[in-house]
Amino acid sequence: MKPVMPPLNALRAFEAAGRLGSFKEAATELHVTPGAVSQQVRLLEEWLGAALFERHNRQVVLTPAARVYLEEIGPLFERISQASARYGVPQAVSRTLSVSALATFTLRWLVPRLARFRAEHPDVEVKLDTSNEPLESLKADYDVIIRGGPDTFYGYSMRPFLSDERLPVCSPSLLQRVPLRSPDDLQHHTLLHTSSLPRLWPDWLASAQVPALRAAATLTFDHFFLTLQAAIDGIGIAMGPTALVCDDLAAGRLVAPFDGPRLPSRSYCAYVPNEKADDELVALFLAWLEREGRNA
Repeated sequence: MKPVMPPLNALRAFEAAGRLGSFKEAATELHVTPGAVSQQVRLLEEWLGAALFERHNRQVVLTPAARVYLEEIGPLFERISQASARYGVPQAVSRTLSVSALATFTLRWLVPRLARFRAEHPDVEVKLDTSNEPLESLKADYDVIIRGGPDTFYGYSMRPFLSDERLPVCSPSLLQRVPLRSPDDLQHHTLLHTSSLPRLWPDWLASAQVPALRAAATLTFDHFFLTLQAAIDGIGIAMGPTALVCDDLAAGRLVAPFDGPRLPSRSYCAYVPNEKADDELVALFLAWLEREGRNA
């Protein structure tokens, strides 16, 4: 029977934080951010099913059970360090993870979060390609392919990690110039369209009970990320995917003038070739995507 082992990066973060009594000092020793140490400790706590630290403002204190655990594993790390120094074990070779993702998703969601993955796993190089090509049309081999779904493809497993809906969004300055009190007020605004998604506005207007509404003007872009940027710049109102504008809404660059209706939309899913299903690095990246998706 294969021995059960906790995630080693998480175990190393716990050992350093427990020994030093500080996530910040552990982060300095491990050359990562305090947030990365905290996330790794949380991952180990989830794996063990028990809390390891009592958190008091900026101070962390080992639980009694965790103190015993540290006493058992601490000497093991010291022995590994001594053995490595004695035998001159070469430095670990960094690994490359190849990812294909949709262009707008990459620009607006994945790239702003990728630094956190790199902070947690500095030995992993992410090779990121953007493409809107259907999965079955891709020529290159990838470890992870991010597309809409859920769909089923022969030879691939699928894991959804980020849900999505559509609703109107615009800049706060636009609302100051021309208020929006009800969907009828859209007749005084410019509606921003994307050529590849022609049904978004008609479907939303029908759901809002104003199917015959005629806007003051319309503007159509060939890429969705240009449509969203035009909304941020105050040019008009876009149908925003909640998953991809959440950061802009939180930062106040965009606002949602109406709570609803919200159009259902496909989720973002990670598709993995079957031959990569047992790859530890792929599993690590998928787990990170799911954590980020839950926190979005």
